Amino acid sequence: MAKEKKNIFARVFGAIGKFFRDLLAEVKKVVWPSKKQVLNNTAVVLAVCVVCGVVLFGIDSVFAFLIRLLVRA
Repeated sequence: MAKEKKNIFARVFGAIGKFFRDLLAEVKKVVWPSKKQVLNNTAVVLAVCVVCGVVLFGIDSVFAFLIRLLVRA
């Protein structure tokens, strides 16, 4: 019985250790972007957000105007 528990613990902790060893190996393979790339990508995302916001505001304004016209009639 004691030997079974030892084997279970050894397998569990061995699996956890293998997970972290594999994790470190994968992190070493990652190609991290440069600061210039990060700033450029951030600017693109912000610009797209602003453009989408303006377009949605325009569509909302048009629909609000049309609904006001329908409600008055």
